[in-house]
Amino acid sequence: MMDINDLYVRMLLGVLAMLAAVVVGLAYKGIDRKIAAHMQSRIGPPLRQPFRDISKLMQKETITPDGAVDWIFHGMPVIGLVAALLLVLYIPWGPLSPPLKAHGDLILVLYLLIIPSLAMALGGFSSGSPVAAIGAQREMVMMMSYEFPLAIVILSLAWFYTRVLPGSAPFAFTTMEAAPIWGLVGPIGFIGAVLLLLSLVVVTPSELSKIPFDAPEAETELGGGLMAEYSGRDLAMFYIADAVKGLVMAAIIVGLFFPHPLSPIVEKYYALPLIMDQPVVAWIIDGLFFLFKVFLVLFATVTTVRVAFPRLKIDKISYIYLVPVSLMALAGTLLLYLDTLGGV
Repeated sequence: MMDINDLYVRMLLGVLAMLAAVVVGLAYKGIDRKIAAHMQSRIGPPLRQPFRDISKLMQKETITPDGAVDWIFHGMPVIGLVAALLLVLYIPWGPLSPPLKAHGDLILVLYLLIIPSLAMALGGFSSGSPVAAIGAQREMVMMMSYEFPLAIVILSLAWFYTRVLPGSAPFAFTTMEAAPIWGLVGPIGFIGAVLLLLSLVVVTPSELSKIPFDAPEAETELGGGLMAEYSGRDLAMFYIADAVKGLVMAAIIVGLFFPHPLSPIVEKYYALPLIMDQPVVAWIIDGLFFLFKVFLVLFATVTTVRVAFPRLKIDKISYIYLVPVSLMALAGTLLLYLDTLGGV
Protein backbone atom coordinates (compact mmCIF):
# COMPACT_ATOMS: atom_id res chain seq x y z
CA MET A 1 0.00 0.00 0.00
CA MET A 2 1.33 3.45 -0.90
CA ASP A 3 2.70 5.48 2.00
CA ILE A 4 0.64 8.59 2.74
CA ASN A 5 3.73 10.82 2.58
CA ASP A 6 4.66 9.37 -0.80
CA LEU A 7 1.12 10.10 -2.00
CA TYR A 8 1.38 13.73 -0.90
CA VAL A 9 4.75 14.07 -2.64
CA ARG A 10 3.31 12.65 -5.86
CA MET A 11 0.34 15.01 -5.66
CA LEU A 12 2.63 18.00 -5.12
CA LEU A 13 4.87 16.98 -8.01
CA GLY A 14 1.82 16.50 -10.21
CA VAL A 15 0.46 19.96 -9.43
CA LEU A 16 3.87 21.56 -10.02
CA ALA A 17 4.25 19.66 -13.31
CA MET A 18 0.86 20.87 -14.54
CA LEU A 19 1.57 24.48 -13.57
CA ALA A 20 4.97 24.31 -15.26
CA ALA A 21 3.37 22.83 -18.40
CA VAL A 22 0.88 25.71 -18.57
CA VAL A 23 3.62 28.33 -18.22
CA VAL A 24 5.99 26.65 -20.69
CA GLY A 25 3.18 25.89 -23.14
CA LEU A 26 2.06 29.53 -23.20
CA ALA A 27 5.69 30.65 -23.49
CA TYR A 28 6.20 28.39 -26.51
CA LYS A 29 3.00 29.81 -27.99
CA GLY A 30 4.45 33.31 -27.69
CA ILE A 31 7.74 32.21 -29.26
CA ASP A 32 5.88 30.51 -32.09
CA ARG A 33 3.87 33.63 -32.88
CA LYS A 34 6.97 35.83 -32.79
CA ILE A 35 9.02 33.57 -35.06
CA ALA A 36 6.13 33.12 -37.49
CA ALA A 37 5.72 36.90 -37.69
CA HIS A 38 9.41 37.40 -38.49
CA MET A 39 9.25 34.65 -41.14
CA GLN A 40 6.44 36.67 -42.75
CA SER A 41 8.37 39.97 -42.44
CA ARG A 42 6.15 41.21 -39.61
CA ILE A 43 7.04 42.42 -36.13
CA GLY A 44 4.51 40.24 -34.40
CA PRO A 45 3.13 40.40 -30.84
CA PRO A 46 5.40 40.44 -27.77
CA LEU A 47 6.48 37.10 -26.33
CA ARG A 48 4.23 37.60 -23.31
CA GLN A 49 1.12 38.07 -25.45
CA PRO A 50 -0.38 34.61 -24.66
CA PHE A 51 -0.27 35.44 -20.96
CA ARG A 52 -1.98 38.76 -21.69
CA ASP A 53 -4.63 36.97 -23.72
CA ILE A 54 -5.38 34.57 -20.86
CA SER A 55 -5.51 37.39 -18.33
CA LYS A 56 -7.88 39.39 -20.52
CA LEU A 57 -10.16 36.43 -21.24
CA MET A 58 -10.41 35.60 -17.54
CA GLN A 59 -11.78 39.09 -16.93
CA LYS A 60 -14.29 38.98 -19.78
CA GLU A 61 -17.90 37.93 -19.43
CA THR A 62 -18.63 34.31 -20.30
CA ILE A 63 -21.64 34.44 -22.63
CA THR A 64 -24.04 31.57 -23.18
CA PRO A 65 -25.54 31.69 -26.69
CA ASP A 66 -29.26 31.29 -27.22
CA GLY A 67 -30.21 27.69 -27.91
CA ALA A 68 -27.09 26.24 -26.29
CA VAL A 69 -27.14 23.20 -24.03
CA ASP A 70 -25.69 24.94 -20.98
CA TRP A 71 -24.14 22.06 -19.08
CA ILE A 72 -22.42 20.64 -22.17
CA PHE A 73 -21.39 24.03 -23.54
CA HIS A 74 -19.75 25.13 -20.28
CA GLY A 75 -18.58 21.66 -19.24
CA MET A 76 -16.53 20.86 -22.34
CA PRO A 77 -13.82 23.51 -21.72
CA VAL A 78 -13.29 22.08 -18.24
CA ILE A 79 -13.06 18.52 -19.55
CA GLY A 80 -10.69 19.55 -22.35
CA LEU A 81 -8.39 21.40 -19.95
CA VAL A 82 -8.40 18.60 -17.37
CA ALA A 83 -7.55 16.00 -20.04
CA ALA A 84 -4.68 18.13 -21.36
CA LEU A 85 -3.31 18.62 -17.84
CA LEU A 86 -3.63 14.90 -17.07
CA LEU A 87 -1.44 14.18 -20.09
CA VAL A 88 1.36 16.02 -18.33
CA LEU A 89 1.37 13.41 -15.57
CA TYR A 90 2.10 10.51 -17.95
CA ILE A 91 4.80 12.08 -20.14
CA PRO A 92 8.54 12.05 -19.26
CA TRP A 93 9.99 15.54 -19.07
CA GLY A 94 13.68 15.14 -19.76
CA PRO A 95 15.42 13.86 -16.61
CA LEU A 96 12.18 13.97 -14.62
CA SER A 97 10.00 10.87 -14.64
CA PRO A 98 6.24 11.34 -15.04
CA PRO A 99 4.47 11.47 -11.65
CA LEU A 100 2.01 8.73 -12.71
CA LYS A 101 4.35 6.57 -14.77
CA ALA A 102 3.28 3.44 -12.91
CA HIS A 103 -0.41 4.04 -13.64
CA GLY A 104 -0.51 4.61 -17.40
CA ASP A 105 1.43 4.32 -20.64
CA LEU A 106 1.12 5.22 -24.32
CA ILE A 107 -2.31 3.60 -24.63
CA LEU A 108 -3.72 5.90 -21.96
CA VAL A 109 -1.93 8.86 -23.56
CA LEU A 110 -3.64 8.08 -26.88
CA TYR A 111 -7.05 8.13 -25.20
CA LEU A 112 -6.32 11.38 -23.36
CA LEU A 113 -5.09 13.04 -26.57
CA ILE A 114 -8.52 12.54 -28.12
CA ILE A 115 -10.47 14.17 -25.29
CA PRO A 116 -9.56 17.89 -25.83
CA SER A 117 -10.47 17.67 -29.53
CA LEU A 118 -13.63 15.73 -28.74
CA ALA A 119 -14.53 18.30 -26.07
CA MET A 120 -14.20 21.14 -28.58
CA ALA A 121 -16.37 19.26 -31.08
CA LEU A 122 -19.08 18.56 -28.50
CA GLY A 123 -18.90 22.16 -27.34
CA GLY A 124 -19.42 23.33 -30.90
CA PHE A 125 -22.39 21.01 -31.41
CA SER A 126 -23.97 22.12 -28.11
CA SER A 127 -23.64 25.84 -28.85
CA GLY A 128 -26.68 25.95 -31.12
CA SER A 129 -24.73 27.81 -33.80
CA PRO A 130 -24.75 26.42 -37.35
CA VAL A 131 -21.26 27.83 -37.93
CA ALA A 132 -19.94 26.05 -34.84
CA ALA A 133 -21.71 22.86 -35.90
CA ILE A 134 -19.91 22.93 -39.25
CA GLY A 135 -16.60 23.39 -37.46
CA ALA A 136 -17.43 20.53 -35.07
CA GLN A 137 -18.26 18.24 -38.00
CA ARG A 138 -14.91 19.05 -39.57
CA GLU A 139 -13.16 18.35 -36.26
CA MET A 140 -14.78 14.91 -36.09
CA VAL A 141 -13.75 14.12 -39.67
CA MET A 142 -10.18 15.18 -38.92
CA MET A 143 -10.07 13.06 -35.77
CA MET A 144 -11.22 9.96 -37.64
CA SER A 145 -8.55 10.66 -40.28
CA TYR A 146 -5.38 11.39 -38.30
CA GLU A 147 -6.02 8.95 -35.45
CA PHE A 148 -5.46 6.01 -37.83
CA PRO A 149 -1.82 6.80 -38.78
CA LEU A 150 -1.15 7.91 -35.19
CA ALA A 151 -2.31 4.52 -33.91
CA ILE A 152 -0.17 2.76 -36.53
CA VAL A 153 2.94 4.59 -35.33
CA ILE A 154 2.35 3.81 -31.64
CA LEU A 155 1.42 0.17 -32.22
CA SER A 156 4.34 -0.36 -34.59
CA LEU A 157 6.83 0.95 -32.06
CA ALA A 158 5.31 -1.17 -29.29
CA TRP A 159 5.37 -4.27 -31.47
CA PHE A 160 9.00 -3.63 -32.41
CA TYR A 161 10.05 -3.40 -28.77
CA THR A 162 8.30 -6.68 -27.97
CA ARG A 163 10.40 -8.33 -30.68
CA VAL A 164 13.81 -6.85 -29.86
CA LEU A 165 13.35 -6.54 -26.07
CA PRO A 166 11.22 -9.50 -24.95
CA GLY A 167 9.82 -9.09 -21.47
CA SER A 168 9.93 -5.28 -21.55
CA ALA A 169 6.92 -3.00 -21.20
CA PRO A 170 6.46 -2.07 -24.88
CA PHE A 171 4.05 0.84 -24.31
CA ALA A 172 6.12 2.46 -21.53
CA PHE A 173 8.16 5.58 -22.17
CA THR A 174 10.81 4.22 -19.80
CA THR A 175 11.47 1.33 -22.19
CA MET A 176 12.06 3.68 -25.11
CA GLU A 177 14.20 6.02 -23.00
CA ALA A 178 16.41 3.15 -21.86
CA ALA A 179 16.84 1.81 -25.42
CA PRO A 180 16.18 4.43 -28.14
CA ILE A 181 15.01 2.88 -31.38
CA TRP A 182 17.94 4.20 -33.43
CA GLY A 183 20.34 1.90 -31.58
CA LEU A 184 18.19 -1.19 -32.12
CA VAL A 185 17.58 -1.09 -35.86
CA GLY A 186 19.64 -1.93 -38.89
CA PRO A 187 19.70 0.02 -42.17
CA ILE A 188 16.24 -1.19 -43.25
CA GLY A 189 14.77 -0.60 -39.81
CA PHE A 190 16.34 2.85 -39.72
CA ILE A 191 14.40 3.84 -42.83
CA GLY A 192 11.25 2.39 -41.29
CA ALA A 193 11.77 4.37 -38.08
CA VAL A 194 12.27 7.55 -40.15
CA LEU A 195 8.98 6.90 -41.97
CA LEU A 196 7.17 6.44 -38.66
CA LEU A 197 8.73 9.66 -37.36
CA LEU A 198 7.66 11.56 -40.47
CA SER A 199 4.12 10.19 -40.10
CA LEU A 200 3.97 11.43 -36.52
CA VAL A 201 5.38 14.80 -37.59
CA VAL A 202 2.61 15.19 -40.20
CA VAL A 203 -0.05 14.18 -37.67
CA THR A 204 1.09 16.77 -35.10
CA PRO A 205 -0.24 20.01 -36.71
CA SER A 206 -3.60 18.35 -37.35
CA GLU A 207 -3.76 17.04 -33.78
CA LEU A 208 -3.27 20.66 -32.70
CA SER A 209 -5.58 22.12 -35.41
CA LYS A 210 -2.86 24.37 -36.78
CA ILE A 211 -2.56 25.71 -40.32
CA PRO A 212 -2.80 24.10 -42.85
CA PHE A 213 -5.00 21.69 -40.88
CA ASP A 214 -7.17 24.25 -39.07
CA ALA A 215 -10.32 23.66 -41.12
CA PRO A 216 -12.51 23.26 -37.96
CA GLU A 217 -11.76 26.85 -36.89
CA ALA A 218 -10.94 28.56 -40.19
CA GLU A 219 -11.25 32.16 -38.95
CA THR A 220 -11.39 33.66 -42.45
CA GLU A 221 -14.00 31.14 -43.59
CA LEU A 222 -16.10 30.18 -40.55
CA GLY A 223 -15.25 33.06 -38.20
CA GLY A 224 -13.74 30.73 -35.62
CA GLY A 225 -15.78 27.63 -36.44
CA LEU A 226 -16.37 25.43 -33.43
CA MET A 227 -14.91 28.17 -31.18
CA ALA A 228 -17.13 30.91 -32.61
CA GLU A 229 -19.54 31.06 -29.64
CA TYR A 230 -16.99 30.70 -26.84
CA SER A 231 -15.85 33.66 -24.75
CA GLY A 232 -14.44 34.59 -21.37
CA ARG A 233 -13.21 31.85 -19.05
CA ASP A 234 -14.47 29.05 -21.32
CA LEU A 235 -12.37 30.29 -24.22
CA ALA A 236 -9.41 30.81 -21.88
CA MET A 237 -9.59 27.16 -20.78
CA PHE A 238 -9.58 25.94 -24.37
CA TYR A 239 -6.67 28.31 -25.07
CA ILE A 240 -4.65 26.87 -22.18
CA ALA A 241 -5.56 23.30 -23.17
CA ASP A 242 -4.28 23.99 -26.68
CA ALA A 243 -0.98 25.33 -25.34
CA VAL A 244 -0.48 22.35 -23.03
CA LYS A 245 -1.48 19.84 -25.71
CA GLY A 246 1.05 21.35 -28.13
CA LEU A 247 3.77 20.95 -25.52
CA VAL A 248 2.69 17.36 -24.84
CA MET A 249 2.67 16.38 -28.54
CA ALA A 250 6.21 17.68 -28.95
CA ALA A 251 7.26 15.88 -25.75
CA ILE A 252 5.79 12.62 -27.09
CA ILE A 253 7.86 12.89 -30.28
CA VAL A 254 10.98 13.63 -28.23
CA GLY A 255 10.23 10.76 -25.83
CA LEU A 256 9.61 8.23 -28.61
CA PHE A 257 12.42 9.13 -30.99
CA PHE A 258 14.89 11.51 -29.31
CA PRO A 259 15.09 10.68 -25.59
CA HIS A 260 18.87 10.95 -25.47
CA PRO A 261 20.25 13.03 -22.54
CA LEU A 262 23.03 15.57 -22.99
CA SER A 263 24.86 15.34 -19.64
CA PRO A 264 26.75 12.08 -20.46
CA ILE A 265 28.11 13.69 -23.64
CA VAL A 266 29.17 16.81 -21.75
CA GLU A 267 30.82 14.68 -19.10
CA LYS A 268 32.62 12.47 -21.63
CA TYR A 269 33.93 15.05 -24.04
CA TYR A 270 34.39 18.05 -21.78
CA ALA A 271 35.56 16.18 -18.68
CA LEU A 272 33.44 18.08 -16.17
CA PRO A 273 33.59 16.16 -12.86
CA LEU A 274 31.08 18.62 -11.41
CA ILE A 275 28.33 16.74 -13.22
CA MET A 276 29.26 13.54 -11.44
CA ASP A 277 29.61 15.24 -8.07
CA GLN A 278 26.40 17.28 -8.39
CA PRO A 279 23.51 15.34 -9.97
CA VAL A 280 21.40 18.50 -9.93
CA VAL A 281 23.72 20.00 -12.56
CA ALA A 282 23.12 17.02 -14.84
CA TRP A 283 19.36 17.36 -14.30
CA ILE A 284 19.49 21.04 -15.24
CA ILE A 285 21.54 20.32 -18.37
CA ASP A 286 19.24 17.50 -19.46
CA GLY A 287 16.13 19.54 -18.61
CA LEU A 288 17.25 22.51 -20.70
CA PHE A 289 18.27 20.17 -23.50
CA PHE A 290 14.83 18.56 -23.39
CA LEU A 291 13.11 21.96 -23.65
CA PHE A 292 15.38 22.80 -26.57
CA LYS A 293 14.38 19.57 -28.36
CA VAL A 294 10.71 20.33 -27.70
CA PHE A 295 11.21 23.80 -29.19
CA LEU A 296 12.84 22.32 -32.30
CA VAL A 297 9.96 19.86 -32.74
CA LEU A 298 7.35 22.61 -32.40
CA PHE A 299 9.29 24.82 -34.78
CA ALA A 300 9.48 22.05 -37.39
CA THR A 301 5.94 20.69 -37.02
CA VAL A 302 3.92 23.84 -36.27
CA THR A 303 5.68 27.15 -36.92
CA THR A 304 7.36 26.34 -40.23
CA VAL A 305 4.41 24.39 -41.60
CA ARG A 306 1.77 27.02 -40.86
CA VAL A 307 3.91 29.76 -42.40
CA ALA A 308 4.77 27.77 -45.52
CA PHE A 309 1.38 26.26 -46.42
CA PRO A 310 -2.14 27.64 -46.92
CA ARG A 311 -5.22 26.11 -45.30
CA LEU A 312 -6.37 22.83 -46.84
CA LYS A 313 -9.96 21.80 -47.51
CA ILE A 314 -11.39 19.20 -45.15
CA ASP A 315 -11.69 16.54 -47.89
CA LYS A 316 -8.04 17.07 -48.79
CA ILE A 317 -7.03 16.76 -45.14
CA SER A 318 -8.93 13.51 -44.76
CA TYR A 319 -7.38 12.10 -47.94
CA ILE A 320 -3.85 13.04 -46.85
CA TYR A 321 -4.12 11.15 -43.57
CA LEU A 322 -6.12 8.14 -44.73
CA VAL A 323 -4.03 7.47 -47.84
CA PRO A 324 -0.46 8.81 -48.16
CA VAL A 325 0.29 9.28 -44.44
CA SER A 326 -1.26 5.95 -43.46
CA LEU A 327 0.60 4.20 -46.28
CA MET A 328 3.83 5.82 -45.16
CA ALA A 329 3.24 4.60 -41.59
CA LEU A 330 2.42 1.09 -42.84
CA ALA A 331 5.57 1.11 -44.98
CA GLY A 332 7.56 2.03 -41.88
CA THR A 333 5.94 -0.84 -40.01
CA LEU A 334 6.81 -3.28 -42.82
CA LEU A 335 10.44 -2.13 -42.86
CA LEU A 336 10.70 -2.60 -39.10
CA TYR A 337 9.29 -6.10 -39.52
CA LEU A 338 11.83 -6.92 -42.24
CA ASP A 339 14.57 -5.54 -40.02
CA THR A 340 13.62 -7.91 -37.19
CA LEU A 341 13.68 -10.83 -39.63
CA GLY A 342 17.15 -9.85 -40.74
CA GLY A 343 18.36 -9.82 -37.17
CA VAL A 344 17.14 -13.38 -36.46
